[in-house]
Amino acid sequence: MLKKILFISFVVLLTGCQSTYYSAMEKVGVHKRDILVDRVEEARDAQDEAQQQFKDALEQYRAVVQFNGGELETLYDRMSAEYDDSVDAAENVSDRIQSVERVAQALFDEWKEELPQYQNTGLRDQSAKQLKETEKRYAALMRVMTRAEKRMQPVLSALKDNVLYLKHNLNARAVGALKGELARFQRDIDKLVSEMQRSIKESDAFIRSMDAT
Repeated sequence: MLKKILFISFVVLLTGCQSTYYSAMEKVGVHKRDILVDRVEEARDAQDEAQQQFKDALEQYRAVVQFNGGELETLYDRMSAEYDDSVDAAENVSDRIQSVERVAQALFDEWKEELPQYQNTGLRDQSAKQLKETEKRYAALMRVMTRAEKRMQPVLSALKDNVLYLKHNLNARAVGALKGELARFQRDIDKLVSEMQRSIKESDAFIRSMDAT
């Protein structure tokens, strides 16, 4: 099974066609619903990793403003590296959320197209109700996910500003200026982490609801 999935992924990389991927996955028993759950899990994990990365960036920021002699350039290098890692983490979160959106849209479109095929009106109505409930839960999930995603950009911008400032001012005065920004930066991080945790909980709830239906 793993070899088949890896081969399918390779084919998609060559063709760049999501519909080809979905069709191929269905042939090995993996349907859009399963893929959606997997991608929500991946987005959840990406957010968990991102919040930890932003916490690490905050700790390195603190290390800079607590500078009391030594190699300030070394601290700058570490802070710059944390910024780069934070950018990567944020991009990964955005990519994962987009992958969730793609498969969710494909799933809902397919679901709606299949409703008229029912001969049994009771089963059709039940399926239509289930679709509506799933779309509602998904919409709630995406609201929380995208809100957390948007929280990342102000933090990245602030971190970039501070990294750039320190790059050209490796002295105690620069450290003093950054110290004045620490409280604001920490508040932004705290808000971001709070939103990320809320999104992670919502992701877990969505996954449980999909497993239960």
